[in-house]
Amino acid sequence: KKTNKRASKMGSLFIASCLMPLTSIFFDLDGTLVDTAPDLINSLNRVRVKANLPEIAHELLRPYVSFGSKVLVDQGITEFKDKSRLEELRLQLLDDYEQNIAVHSRLFDGMEQVLQTIEDSELKWGVITNKPARFTLPLMQRLHLDKRSACIVSGDTTSRSKPHPKPMLHACELTQSLAKNCLYIGDAARDIEAGKNAGMQTMAALFGYILPDENPNDWNADYQVNHPLKINEWIQQYILGN
Repeated sequence: KKTNKRASKMGSLFIASCLMPLTSIFFDLDGTLVDTAPDLINSLNRVRVKANLPEIAHELLRPYVSFGSKVLVDQGITEFKDKSRLEELRLQLLDDYEQNIAVHSRLFDGMEQVLQTIEDSELKWGVITNKPARFTLPLMQRLHLDKRSACIVSGDTTSRSKPHPKPMLHACELTQSLAKNCLYIGDAARDIEAGKNAGMQTMAALFGYILPDENPNDWNADYQVNHPLKINEWIQQYILGN
């Protein structure tokens, strides 16, 4: 990950954030709220083994986890070029993942403290993800997050997915929040674009699944954090400022 200059300016950003009322904090799921990479890559490796291919190192695929099953297969199974064969393997991956959705997936370190701070502060939090509900809801349930969250918006909840603002505005409706009073946190350019398209404040999660050649500074997020506990600091500064 590239060092960013904006993260060093968090003190002044904290002060600025206090000028805007905050009612809800929304998270992207994979690579922001939950580290789902181990289970997804394990599923891919089981598909590879069934296809008589050797397993692939997790660190090679981790940056691609947020981009969906097609990209994961394209990057993780390069031995085959036939599109119909790759689609068959992608469907195998999804079926395997559905059966092993929360074996190793966990909240990122420090994220439980973030959620507790949000809840203790009587703010609302929710998930807005491009992950289909087929996987989102079971994952949230297995991690006991479904009843804690004020909303869960999956990739197929609305007719459009991120970076379109429709899922973001749907989350606002579900939580009875104004977009300008919401913060959206994500680990991809489309997350920040979606938040901005909806009129939300945005925060880039630099601890997530970011491609080696990506520069998060180009996303123009309002804030950047390199660890979930930095989100906690941001929230606590907001509370003190209000």
